[in-house]
Amino acid sequence: MTGSKVGPKGQVVIPKRLREQLGIEPGERVQVELGDGAVTIRKSASIELLRGLLPPTHEGMADLEREHRDELEREERRPAR
Repeated sequence: MTGSKVGPKGQVVIPKRLREQLGIEPGERVQVELGDGAVTIRKSASIELLRGLLPPTHEGMADLEREHRDELEREERRPAR
């Protein structure tokens, strides 16, 4: 366990050793949660990890549908084995 002091604006410094272990860089966002009388700080998921979790935009969906149709057409034109 590592102790930190709460500053006048309510800010808490995460010790360097813990930031390094979590891979938290200056300017990155973290998640702060309260549960069971304790505060938990987690590194926020990067956008790269979230990619694909949400449905694509309408325009993106149209692109995917067009690619799928093109792929089906190519499959139909291939000679049978």
